[in-house]
Amino acid sequence: MILLTGATGYIGSHTWLALDAAAMPVVGIDDFSNSSPEVLRRLAALGADVSRFAQVDVTDRAALAEVFERWPIEAVVHFAAKKAVGESVARPLLYYANNVGGTIALAETMRAHGCRRIVFSSTATVYGQPRSLPVREDAALEPSSPYASTKLMSENILRDVERSDPAWRIALLRYFNPVGAHPSGTIGEDPRGTPNNLMPFVAQVAVGKRARLQVFGSDYETADGSGVRDYLHVQDLAEGHVAALKHLLGGGDSLTLNLGTGQGVSVLELVRAFERASGRPVPYEIAPRRPGDVAAYYADPALAERLLGWKARLGLDAMCADSWRWQAANPDGYAGS
Repeated sequence: MILLTGATGYIGSHTWLALDAAAMPVVGIDDFSNSSPEVLRRLAALGADVSRFAQVDVTDRAALAEVFERWPIEAVVHFAAKKAVGESVARPLLYYANNVGGTIALAETMRAHGCRRIVFSSTATVYGQPRSLPVREDAALEPSSPYASTKLMSENILRDVERSDPAWRIALLRYFNPVGAHPSGTIGEDPRGTPNNLMPFVAQVAVGKRARLQVFGSDYETADGSGVRDYLHVQDLAEGHVAALKHLLGGGDSLTLNLGTGQGVSVLELVRAFERASGRPVPYEIAPRRPGDVAAYYADPALAERLLGWKARLGLDAMCADSWRWQAANPDGYAGS
């Protein structure tokens, strides 16, 4: 069985479905601090087996031990973490305690129960300001926020664990900008409060929850002057985790990989694509650049294709269409259920 931490979160819930489809039984845990129990009902409606779930804080060693004692855990996919960059700047101790502390508690529990396979949800923000594009896995690591620092620190902890015990196998997945939703519109991204990411903000403008989008900067050295990022459909991202898990369980070596499309999309390109998908206007206004933002940021995903046979399949139109389907059916997210 596969332990999925942060199982009812945005990426975790989509990965649950992907694991189920791959005949890899899931044991899910989440503390619902940034998700909803409604996700479990919806996963079940989509055919997932949600019978093995426990409400657990990943920093709670005793609760983790109970999960490992109750179910035979063969490997772990570790999503559970706080992820808002701005909040991490304001509350760094909370982020280190939760993200790094949770990884340590999980690794200790895994070791105590003889489980030594883990796929770790990392982030491309560990690279900081890119010195060259596309960004490869051997790029300099210069995290620019406490959130990014907690992810890099967790990566280093897991590498040190493997050095201390070569029986461990670890996949560190650094992904760029997850967007989209399940094509059914049943599950999707449900940010609390003001969205931190572009796609859900655009979707909320299109559905009428927000008046307009702010586009931060129109004078970058890009095709239309707006910032360029690498947007990756959450369905493709979920499949990337399944591919990494199969690699480890099949006896493959540890690896560190970027997950992205390798294609940069500008803010204004995304806005136009979302207008096409929704059939609605997305009003926006130009605002000053934000400190720390870069003109362009996108992955070199070639290593993931070479080592895992994984490649993003879904393009921008599918990302926008699926995001709109989710938003239109769930204008208030899971709270509207």
